[in-house]
Amino acid sequence: MTFTADDLGPVGIWTGVLDAMPSSAAAETAQLIEELGFPTLWVPETVGRDPFVGITLLLERTERLNLATGIVNIYARDAVTMANTQRAIDEAFPGRFLLGLGVSHEHLVNRVRKHDYSKPYSYMVDYLADMDNAIFRAVGPQELGPRVLAALGPKMTALAASAAQGAHPYFVPVEHTAEAREILGPDAILAPEQMVVIDTNPESARATARTSMSVYLRAPNYRNNLLRHGFTEADLDDGGSDRLVDAIVAWGDVDAAVERVRAHHEAGANHVAVQLLVPDAMTLPEDQLRELASGLLS
Repeated sequence: MTFTADDLGPVGIWTGVLDAMPSSAAAETAQLIEELGFPTLWVPETVGRDPFVGITLLLERTERLNLATGIVNIYARDAVTMANTQRAIDEAFPGRFLLGLGVSHEHLVNRVRKHDYSKPYSYMVDYLADMDNAIFRAVGPQELGPRVLAALGPKMTALAASAAQGAHPYFVPVEHTAEAREILGPDAILAPEQMVVIDTNPESARATARTSMSVYLRAPNYRNNLLRHGFTEADLDDGGSDRLVDAIVAWGDVDAAVERVRAHHEAGANHVAVQLLVPDAMTLPEDQLRELASGLLS
């Protein structure tokens, strides 16, 4: 089953707030995102609802909107279950689902899920091969649908080109997009996530950004990736230096978001998954979504 960067569209919405609302409200939010013209909605997996149950509901309640996982944790289910869940969704909603896979983080794998995070790259290599070989005896596609990997470092990015259809990097500056495109080659999907704050006041905008950034700056995977891109340990402490905040979060008016998305495209991204941040982190204001749509989709 084919699924290309054109199917994703140049820009979509990434959000982790749907678990903070009833499923009926989550469906209404997806309907609004579809109505505004965004072609793709990305949802994550941490310790909330099962993402595939939620995605199935959202696909059922929308008509054209693509759903993508950004990302699901490969330690949360075995490779056969993952492959055949993907097939089940593709059978019911052909051409509207993109599977994003990742190794997650040590604390979520070792401590929360009680698995072994000692060799995440090797685990991913074997997992993808096991997915490809998964037995499936039900009505639905025998060929697996498209997948992208949550790739930060060069090895995982190269794997995203050779064993998947591309990469979905998260919490990265534009420079990472350029580096990833070099590694992926010209044809793979490259769909980075980009945080956005619609607020022209530097102090309050950066405060909103730091509220969301702080949890990621405690994760070694993200810290190590930022250090590879020239940031220092001092940049990563206390919610992030102004320099780091400005590199990770596009804040200001809608034109600032438009400019940052354009920068990712010019660096090689096919698609940018925009995450709207607000002071009340568990909301997704309709007025700001409409502002983003007017700027990003015009």
